[in-house]
Amino acid sequence: MVIQKEIMQKKFLLIGLLCSALVSRAQTDTTRKKSTGNNQEDTIHVGNMTIVRNGSNDNDSVVIHTHHHHYYKPSNISTNWLILDLGFTNYVDNTNYPSGFAAGSTKDWFKLRTGKSVDVNIWLFMQRLNVIKHVVNLKYGLGIELNNYRYTSPILFSENPATQVNYDSTRHFKKNKLAADYVTVPLMLNFNFTPHRREGFGVSVGASAGYLYSSRQKIITSENGKQKFHDDFDLNPWKISWIGEIQLGIIRLYGSFATKSMFKQGLDQTPYTVGIRFSTW
Repeated sequence: MVIQKEIMQKKFLLIGLLCSALVSRAQTDTTRKKSTGNNQEDTIHVGNMTIVRNGSNDNDSVVIHTHHHHYYKPSNISTNWLILDLGFTNYVDNTNYPSGFAAGSTKDWFKLRTGKSVDVNIWLFMQRLNVIKHVVNLKYGLGIELNNYRYTSPILFSENPATQVNYDSTRHFKKNKLAADYVTVPLMLNFNFTPHRREGFGVSVGASAGYLYSSRQKIITSENGKQKFHDDFDLNPWKISWIGEIQLGIIRLYGSFATKSMFKQGLDQTPYTVGIRFSTW
């Protein structure tokens, strides 16, 4: 009987090892024993499987239970708080140079530093409203967009009294950026192709309306250090953009493209952004 029991124990161990190798999401095995009279029960959890050995002094038996994952049941309306976007910004420059308020300017004046012109968005909340079986949803929210355009050339915006742009070659510029911040409301139609999975696949398309609440130029020069100049610089007070979002499991990408130039006159520069979105859905 002792030999038979040892053989069954070895079989039980072999089954556990085989299951561990086959289950891709194998977790640390946990074993518990229950004793009732002369009977002893051993249980091993391997991923989504549970292996149970019911044994006594005379015989052993092994039973394997497979547990199916429960489907995620989305709510008809759900809220996501404090979403963060990190990306890059640039613009399509269709200006007819020299521009109205930048005498002698060329397109090279307004080239941006690659990888240095960034877009940071902080969405206070976004909500998703079920429209058709959680596959088609309405997404909307409220947040702020922080666009930073880093120039390669030593250009300066000024109000004297109208907006002008001048090329300053008398100083050494270490940093030169134009910042435009907006309070923005996005509205999108969301298509969720896997509505019963938390980390699924889907796309969202729509538009956003942003109001300019702050704009400034920040420069750092060897001669004068850090300087900030606050003005609207003839920027459009409203920014209307086409927007989109792609969800690939835990990865979420976003993008936007404005419908017109960010300046009211002089420069025809239409901004766009791309980046990564950090949110729970």
